[in-house]
This record gives sequence, structure tokens and C-alpha cells, in this order.
Amino acid sequence: ALRDLPFKIELNAWGKIEMSPASNRHARFQGYITGELHRQLPDGTVLTECAIHTVIGVRVPDVAWATSAFVMAFGDATPFPRAPEICVEVLSPSNTADEVREKTRAYLEAGAVEVWLVDEAGRVAFHDATGLRASSRYPVTLVLPAPQA
Repeated sequence: ALRDLPFKIELNAWGKIEMSPASNRHARFQGYITGELHRQLPDGTVLTECAIHTVIGVRVPDVAWATSAFVMAFGDATPFPRAPEICVEVLSPSNTADEVREKTRAYLEAGAVEVWLVDEAGRVAFHDATGLRASSRYPVTLVLPAPQA
């Protein structure tokens, strides 16, 4: 019944539904990142909006990248019992700093090697278990498209 709503839907740690508004800029970033991960990391699988069980409930990164070993281990399990190696969140104005920190921590605790945060200007921040990194450990270069009029 909720599939036609223009929102990303997640469950929080208490099983309550949370919805985030959609934007076309967000969608462009998601599509571009998906394409670049597929092109630059061909030995894995790119996923959009995959469900991941985390300590704060089921979370759904905008884009994720998983090794072949991850896909062999978890197939199409929904939600995944652990996070793929890369989880990407495209941030929107409605995201609070606390929410972003909580999601980043949750993905890392669930097994992500890196969490990438993409802001509205197209800047990418890379995080791993040690904190903010200057760059990704994966051989990926992202130059996100400029806003369109």
C-alpha cells in the first residue's frame, strides 16, 4: 500500500515507519553514483535502496556496493543481516547532523567497510571505523554533476 508514495521508507529501532522526501537532484546523484560504482568496481554488485538490519532498525542506504562474497553469502535476503562493504547516503536538507552520525555508525557497526556521505553540493565525505577519511580505500573517483536549472 505504501509503494506508490514519493518517499524513501525505513523502519526505526522501535519498528516505526520513517519517510524521507524525494527530490530529483537526489535521484540524479543516486543514478550517477550507481553507474560509477558499477563501472569502476566491476567485481562486485551495486544495489540501490537495499534493506539492512542495523542496531537502529532497518536502514536503506541510497546506494550500496557489495563484493561477490557478500552476495554469495546473503543473496536476496531481506533485510540483509549485515551491511555491504560500501553504503552511500545522499543527504537532503531534512537530515539532521545527529541522524547522519547515527546512520553512519549503524552501517559501520553492521559491517560496512566505508560509509560515503554526499551533500547537496556533490561533496563526498568518506567514513570508516576510524572516522573521517581523506579518500576512499576503494579505487573510485566521483565527480558529481552540477545542479541543473
